Amino acid sequence: MPNQRKLGRPTSHRNLMLRNLVTDLLRAGRIKTTDTRAKETKKMAEKMISLAKKGDLHARRQVLSYVTDEDVVKHLFEDVAPKYLERNGGYTRILKIGPRRGDAAEMVYIELV
Repeated sequence: MPNQRKLGRPTSHRNLMLRNLVTDLLRAGRIKTTDTRAKETKKMAEKMISLAKKGDLHARRQVLSYVTDEDVVKHLFEDVAPKYLERNGGYTRILKIGPRRGDAAEMVYIELV
């Protein structure tokens, strides 16, 4: 990704953090995080859902290489992706909920539509 935000983390930590955020979003359907993290999470979550809509073995293996939990991948392919078959993108929404108390970072909910 050419325009990826660095999020104040080394590359390996940033990639693992985004993998965990995407996995948690797909597991729970809604997570609370900072605005910049949510924007990066949205990019990858939309890619994972688009892959899951294909439904073939290659797509499943691509998703498994990114999402850290096999149960979440099963849930994604069986429950989440069929919901979005008629939809061309825009599977997530970001709702702003105001600044965090400690450092005034803009907090948001990112959720599946």
